[in-house]
Amino acid sequence: MNVFIVILHTIFCILLVAVILMQSGRGGGLTEGFSSAESMFGAKTNTFMVKMTTIFACLFLLTSVVLAKLSANRDDSLMTKAAVGAGKKIDVTMPNMPKQNPPSQPEAAK
Repeated sequence: MNVFIVILHTIFCILLVAVILMQSGRGGGLTEGFSSAESMFGAKTNTFMVKMTTIFACLFLLTSVVLAKLSANRDDSLMTKAAVGAGKKIDVTMPNMPKQNPPSQPEAAK
């Protein structure tokens, strides 16, 4: 299920970027390169592009929330699963942290 949602998320992301770049801005954007968009969508191209941007943005947001919720429900990280799958023992201590020695006893107590 995660793979399916990641694929949908990627598709929505690419389509959202394409629709945003096709819109005309102050400087014209990439609309000059996509001048055939007006002939394809008619005179109401701007309205259509705004609606498509809204739809793809909502779908992108929805898949982002679903992916975040699915990843929050996992118990192990991907690195832990990969190490367990390879049969390695996992050291959960921080590798760069100094080892703490037990408190030494005072000289008088010896």
